[in-house]
Amino acid sequence: MSSIDTLITNTIRPDVRAIAGYHVAEASGYVKLDAMENPYRLPDHLHRELGRRLADVTLNRYPVASYAGIKRRICATLGVPAGYDVILGNGSDELISILDMACALQDRRAVVLAPTPSFVMYQRSAQFAGMDFVGVALKADLTLDRFAMLAAIERHKPALVYLSYPNNPTGNLFDAADIVAIIEALDRNGCGIAVVDEAYEPFALHSFMDRLPEFANLVVMRTVSKLGLAGIRLGYMSAAPALLREFDKVRPPYNINVLTQAAAEFALDHIAVLNEQAALIRAERATLAAALARLPGVHVFPSAANFILIRVRDADDANAKILADKVLIKNVSKMHEVLNNCLRVTVSTPEENAAFLAAITAALAS
Repeated sequence: MSSIDTLITNTIRPDVRAIAGYHVAEASGYVKLDAMENPYRLPDHLHRELGRRLADVTLNRYPVASYAGIKRRICATLGVPAGYDVILGNGSDELISILDMACALQDRRAVVLAPTPSFVMYQRSAQFAGMDFVGVALKADLTLDRFAMLAAIERHKPALVYLSYPNNPTGNLFDAADIVAIIEALDRNGCGIAVVDEAYEPFALHSFMDRLPEFANLVVMRTVSKLGLAGIRLGYMSAAPALLREFDKVRPPYNINVLTQAAAEFALDHIAVLNEQAALIRAERATLAAALARLPGVHVFPSAANFILIRVRDADDANAKILADKVLIKNVSKMHEVLNNCLRVTVSTPEENAAFLAAITAALAS
């Protein structure tokens, strides 16, 4: 064994060595429909104005550690209840890590619970924080199994329950009454916090943000990535003020850079443009879903997100042929048994949606 192999064996955790890294597909030269990004850029005049704004940013100084200005803008613009604050993160991924680190007990292994399949970082972050992850399978129709979730809460007493709303990768919006039942069950058991992850809220137009005052054990988490700012990596979450203060102790200082702050403030100045783009995507979602439903052998699942999940006869074959036509989508068929032969495609512009429809039509025909 080489010296570097010995070093890694003796220092890196076995569970980390045993897993693969988070893979992001190379997208150069492809119609990129695999990452749920907003395909629309800002109008040219706003791009120029943003460039001037960023040019004035002071890069030789650390950010203001409290982020008070951008947090006030987020609270005022994005529907955070009066009297509630937010914590900012380098995307939702860092917020999940903050939550897990704050709740990872040292005297015993705490539990993170979530429906499966769902966002993969719920499980990965729990593992890295030294917590046990318990997944509760969705029903065959991809809806939330309320009774199984409640039974798992009773049995495992989780510190955190993550609920993607709408869910990724399935796209559906879980029943709000089921989510309330989970929040209330956690409260009765005195054991944990419900985290409602609303990354796709601009496309669902349903939210638990205004219900924060009802539930002391509720966290609502969002990101501006799906709205159209994936490149700046900014997530935010809100909760009861006393709870949020505890999470803020775990947040790294200066975790949001000054360029991200300036770009986010600029975007909030022009939030109407981003909301108009979200409306275009919602309309295209309906058009694309209808077109896919007309293809033989394709089952289209309901979506409240900016992507659509479909089931085909042979996902591997179809995905390979679509990829050969330079269209990149996500083959999720191996993620979980309920996703057998399923593909996930981002809703994009009419032109890119047409390219995908042409590719999948040809793939299924051959």
